[in-house]
Amino acid sequence: MRAHPRNCRRRRHAVDDLDKKRAVPYLGDAFFLVDPLDGTKEFVNRRTDFTVNIALVRAGVPEIGVVFAPCTGRFFSGRPGKAESIEINDDYQIVGRRPISVRAGSAPLTIVASRSHNTPETEAYIRSVGAAELVSVGSSLKFCLVASAEADVYPRFGRTMEWDTAAGDAVLRAAGGMTRTLDGKPLAYGKRKQRDDADFANPHFIASGKVTTSA
Repeated sequence: MRAHPRNCRRRRHAVDDLDKKRAVPYLGDAFFLVDPLDGTKEFVNRRTDFTVNIALVRAGVPEIGVVFAPCTGRFFSGRPGKAESIEINDDYQIVGRRPISVRAGSAPLTIVASRSHNTPETEAYIRSVGAAELVSVGSSLKFCLVASAEADVYPRFGRTMEWDTAAGDAVLRAAGGMTRTLDGKPLAYGKRKQRDDADFANPHFIASGKVTTSA
């Protein structure tokens, strides 16, 4: 996949966090979650692993998702039963597609973690796994690395919002993986009026391919 330095020089505007906190009307059974700039710290620090995320959520499940990293050209899509890595050229034309699926993890596992949001809980989880290779990357690409069999587990013990995760989670589920909360339940979407957190805030979770994980 060729890089796209020309695209990275174009002006981009970060989304104001205040916009994300505005009141949201009744969602219904199906709705879109869009994050036009996931990986803000990566973008500000002139790294290439920020993404554009679009997801369709239906009945609390991320059903369709696309994740695009404009600087590297990495492009992933997922829908029920089909996940793909998509190759594009400098004119944004699709020139190739490759099906992707999670792998059956075996020791040493490859763990992908946040480059900008590491926590003591994450470090403790990594130690609990034992022998493991650690890959640090920003944005929703972490889900996509697990989906494309480049990593086995993505643990997240820090704050995320649904628009941060839905698209990558959709790709991962389409590739045969799953994102689960620490009590083992699939991560749900459309969370409103939560007792201990804001609307659309996610609990801690572990995203994985075909491996057995525990918190």
